[in-house]
Amino acid sequence: MRQTEFFMKACDPKTLTVGQLMEDAVTQCTTRTDAATIAYLMTHRNFGSLPVVEEDGTLVGIVTEYDLLQAMIDGRDLRKILAVEIMSAYPLTITEDQTLAQVADLFQDRYVTRVPVVRNKKLVGILARRDMLFGYMKASQYWS
Repeated sequence: MRQTEFFMKACDPKTLTVGQLMEDAVTQCTTRTDAATIAYLMTHRNFGSLPVVEEDGTLVGIVTEYDLLQAMIDGRDLRKILAVEIMSAYPLTITEDQTLAQVADLFQDRYVTRVPVVRNKKLVGILARRDMLFGYMKASQYWS
């Protein structure tokens, strides 16, 4: 749930933090999750990527639509591929204390649509461009 969903009064949108904007209920997988399961989760829940974590919650990678499509193009059986084989290791991350102004530039410069949020290398949320737009609109009081 995003904290910005509960905003009752206007504030300067540029001061919003990632912690306020991010989705904290993140669907994730492990390095041992097969690609078919990842594809199922992503298509049925309308996600464009899935963070990959160790048992203790440490973020180790991310599987994107691109990764899955590349495996399909290569003729690989998604039931026989593990996340660790197709994930992007060491993904770009952000922290909860960064502001909308700081991460908006990052999103634009790096052409990303969503970024994992970490605290001490552990996954605590995910921030999408849509979350930033939602927070901006709520903080600006364009709707209640």
